Amino acid sequence: MRLPSPTLCLLPFLFLTLVQRPTFASIKPYVVYFGGHSHGPKPSSFDANLAKDSHYEFLGSFLGSREFAQDAIFYSYTRHINGFAATLEDEVAAEIAKHPRVVSVFLNQGRRQHTTHSWSFLGLEKDGFVPSSSIWKKARFGEDTIIGNLDTGVWPESESFSDEGWGPIPSKWKGICQNGNDPGFHCNRKLIGARYFNKGYASIVGHLNSSFDTPRDEDGHGSHTLSTAGGNFVAGASVFYMGNGTAKGGSPKARVAAYKVCYPPVDGEECFDADILAAFDAAISDGVDVLSVSLGGNPTAFFNDSVAIGSFHAVKHGIVVICSAGNSGPVDGTVSNVAPWEITVGASTMDREFPSYVVLGNKISFKGESLSAKALPKNKFFPLMSAADARATNASVENALLCKDGSLDPEKAKGKILVCLRGINARVDKGQQAALAGAVGMVLANNKDAGNEILADPHVLPVSHIKYTSGVAIFKYINSTEYPVAYITHPVTRIGMKPAPVVAAFSSKGPNTVTPEILKPDITAPGVSVIAAYTKAQGPTNQDFDTRRVLFNAVSGTSMSCPHVSGIVGLLKTMHPTWSPASIKSAIMTTAMTQDNTMEPILNANHTKASPFSYGAGHIRPNKAMDPGLVYDLTVDDYLNFLCALGYNETQISTFSDAPYECPSKPISLANFNYPSITVPKFNGSITLSRTVKNVGSPNTYKLRIRKPTGVSVYVEPKKLEFKKVGEEKAFTVTLKGKGKAAKDYVFGELIWSDKKHHVRSPIVVKWF
Repeated sequence: MRLPSPTLCLLPFLFLTLVQRPTFASIKPYVVYFGGHSHGPKPSSFDANLAKDSHYEFLGSFLGSREFAQDAIFYSYTRHINGFAATLEDEVAAEIAKHPRVVSVFLNQGRRQHTTHSWSFLGLEKDGFVPSSSIWKKARFGEDTIIGNLDTGVWPESESFSDEGWGPIPSKWKGICQNGNDPGFHCNRKLIGARYFNKGYASIVGHLNSSFDTPRDEDGHGSHTLSTAGGNFVAGASVFYMGNGTAKGGSPKARVAAYKVCYPPVDGEECFDADILAAFDAAISDGVDVLSVSLGGNPTAFFNDSVAIGSFHAVKHGIVVICSAGNSGPVDGTVSNVAPWEITVGASTMDREFPSYVVLGNKISFKGESLSAKALPKNKFFPLMSAADARATNASVENALLCKDGSLDPEKAKGKILVCLRGINARVDKGQQAALAGAVGMVLANNKDAGNEILADPHVLPVSHIKYTSGVAIFKYINSTEYPVAYITHPVTRIGMKPAPVVAAFSSKGPNTVTPEILKPDITAPGVSVIAAYTKAQGPTNQDFDTRRVLFNAVSGTSMSCPHVSGIVGLLKTMHPTWSPASIKSAIMTTAMTQDNTMEPILNANHTKASPFSYGAGHIRPNKAMDPGLVYDLTVDDYLNFLCALGYNETQISTFSDAPYECPSKPISLANFNYPSITVPKFNGSITLSRTVKNVGSPNTYKLRIRKPTGVSVYVEPKKLEFKKVGEEKAFTVTLKGKGKAAKDYVFGELIWSDKKHHVRSPIVVKWF
C-alpha cells in the first residue's frame, strides 16, 4: 500500500512506536458491515453524526484510541447501510469479525465494469414511429422515474443528458450535484444529480490528486450505460456514419443521476467495494427509483458482496436493482451478481450488423464485422500474411500471431494485410500494433473458444473480424498459396439479420455457484455493438494511441445489456408505481421469449441451442412485461427467510435487516422460495415444491401447460387457477418425479399458466444428485 506522504505519516509512526503497536503488520483496506440503520428514509445529520461517532468508538476499542480509529476510517456508512471502511491490520480485522455486532468483515476488493436500433428490435418502435401498443406510450416514456447508475460517471455535455424543454425536478429528489474540483461540471433538469466516491480506490492506489474529485466520465463506460437506460432522443447518432439513427434510452423521459465508483484499472479492477457501498447508501437517500449496476466481481457469500449488500438495502426501500451478469462466458458457472433480490442480465445480439468482407485471391469471400472508419481502395488486392510470419526476431510465434506489442517486424508487415488471432490483448490493440508495423489492414480471426461471435469495433485501420471457421479457411489459403492476396470491404449497416437474438459468447453463464437453487442470469437483453453516448475524454477504442473523439460509440458487454433492462424497469415503475421490485422482476422474466426471429430456439454463439444458464428466463419483451397477468411476488421477509434457509443465523439476519428476526419454526426449503423460475440442483428422484402467484390483470381463469425436462415427470396441483379480483393470490404445488435413467447433466423444461391472453412462463431446471 502506498502512503500519501512520508511527512504526514511520521508523527503517527512515532506514536505507534511509543505505545508498542507493531508497524510491520500487513495493513489493508477492509469493509466492516453492521447491517442496516434504523434512521428511516430521511436520516438527519444528527443521526448520521451519531452513527459516525459510534464507528469511531467501536474501532477505537480495537485500536487503542478514538484518534487511531479516525485516522483509519475513510468511509462511514451512515444513511441506510451501517458500517465503515478502514485500513486495518489483518489481525485486527479478524478480531473485529468475531464481534457479535458485526455481520461481516471483508477486503475492499475490486470489481470490473461489466446503445440506437435496439429499442426497435425490442418492439418499442417500428420504422421510427411509436405504436399505441408500445410500452413507451403506455408508460409516458418513463416520465419522472429517477434512474441512478453506478459506473464511471457521466459526460454532462452529451446531448443525451440535455434538459432543453424539461420541467422542474421531481420533489422526491433529495440528491446533490457534487462537482468537486471540476467547476465545469453541471447538472440540470435531466441529469439531476451526480456524486463521486473514490476513497476505496485511493486506499488501494495511494494518494489521488484533485483531478479525481469529479463525477465526470473520463472513460465513456458510464455515459454509455446511463444514456442506454435513460438518455434523451438524439437524432443523427452514429459511429463514423454507421448505425445512423436516433439514439435514446429505455426510459427517455426519466431523470438520471450518476454515481461514480469506477476509475482507471488496478490489476484489472476498476471499482472497489468501499466506494460501491457508499454509492448505494447515498442513492437510497437521494430518492432514486431504479439503480443500474454494470459492474461485478467473482461470486461470493452475500454478506461479503458489496453489490449484494447495497442492493438488498435498496430493494428494502422499493428500489429495483439491475446488475450485469459478467463477461466471462462461455464458461459455465461464471455468472456474477447472483443475489435473488437483484435482476441479473446476460447479453445477446440484435438483428443489426456491420458486415465487412474479406475477399481472397481465389474469389472466396468471408463475412466479418467492423466499425473501421478507414477503408482500403475498392477491390484492390494486397498481400495477405499470417501475423506469425511477420514475427519480430525477439518475439515468440504465439505473441506475433496474437499481434501483441513489439511482436511484429515492420520490414515483414509493411504494405500487407495481417491475419491476427483473437485473445489475450485487446482486439483494437491488435489493429494498432498491425498499423504501427506498417500493415494496411488486419483480419481478426476468432480462436476456437470465441467461435462465431464477431464484434464491430472502431478499429484504427481497415479490419474485418471473422468467425473461427472462416479463420481456419483463410489460414489454409495462406499456407497453400504461393502469393496469397486479399482485400477488405468497407463496413456497412444492415438491419433484419437472422437469427437474432443469439447469446453472446462473452456473456457469463450459470449455474449460480453461490446458491444453485436460484437460476442466474434472470434475463438476457441486447449487449452487442450497442450505440450510445460517450465521453470526449477518450477515443472510441479507449486506448492511449487513439486521438479520435466521438459523441456516440458502439460497445459490447453485459454492461450494455444491463441498462436496457434498467430502462424498461423505469417504464414499469411509471406504469405500476405500487409494484414491488420482485413483481417487476417477475413480469420481466415470465413474459420473456426463448425463440429467435426465425421462431427457432435461441442459439449460443457457437450455434448450439442455448439453455436457461445462458439466457435465464429468456430474451426480454418490454411490451409483454407491462401486462404479465400474474406475478411471483416476494417481500423483504421472504428474502430473510431465504438467508435463514442458507444457514445464516438469526442474529446475523436481524443485524443485516435492521429489525428483529426469527427463523420460521418450520424448516425452510430453498425449493419453496417464490422465485419466477424453478431450479432443483440436487434432485434425488422426487420432490414437491410450492409457488404462489398474484393476479395483476383482469379476473380470469389460467390453465396449465408443461414442457417436461428430459427424464422427469412434472405434476402440478391444481391444474387450473381462477382469479376473481386484482391482487388475489393462489398457491400451487409442483411435483417432480424421475423416470428412466438419471441424466448426467442438467435438464430443462418449463411451466406455463395461460388464460390465452397471458402466458406466464417459468423455466424448470433439474440436476440429478
